[in-house]
Amino acid sequence: MSYSKVDNYNEEITGKLMTSYRDVLGALGEDPDREGLLKTPERLAKAMQFLTQGYHLDAKAIINSAKFHEDVSQMVIVKDIELYSMCEHHMLPFFGKAHIAYIPNGWITGLSKLARVVDVFSRRLQVQERLTVEIMNAIKETLNPLGVAVVIEAKHLCMMMRGVQKQNSVTTTSAFDGEFQKDSTRSEFLKLISADLH
Repeated sequence: MSYSKVDNYNEEITGKLMTSYRDVLGALGEDPDREGLLKTPERLAKAMQFLTQGYHLDAKAIINSAKFHEDVSQMVIVKDIELYSMCEHHMLPFFGKAHIAYIPNGWITGLSKLARVVDVFSRRLQVQERLTVEIMNAIKETLNPLGVAVVIEAKHLCMMMRGVQKQNSVTTTSAFDGEFQKDSTRSEFLKLISADLH
């Protein structure tokens, strides 16, 4: 019995991307018909669709799918959320972790939904600065909390593999709204995401 993998991809998009990637391989001086490269255009076409699936996802709908009325107003933090994205300038990956907090104002959402929101926006061609703000805005506009905070720490392969080739640099971006614009609240959040509480 032979192995058969079932994938769900848009066949039209896959075909167009495969043609383009064959041309790219040829332009780089490779032979697209070489055994090791025969399936590379198809693999790339499917990989790119997977890595950019966030264009077809709705962050607000995800949060609303598990939105609950709860009379609490204490800070909720989900930290160390893994993220993988693609730099829109060089289409090379950047990866790291996101830390999210919000202060409920009558509504909470399932904790996993915050991680899914990170995926929605990271699975697009991105810059880290915009990614940080988009995550914050989706939570703000859906839950209407008293405040939202997002901090992202990431390594960028466009800095590590090419250009300045700095292997140990980490980029940190932050976005704060509402109560997190106050020094005391922001400081509490930053202290908690820095603490090793596990």
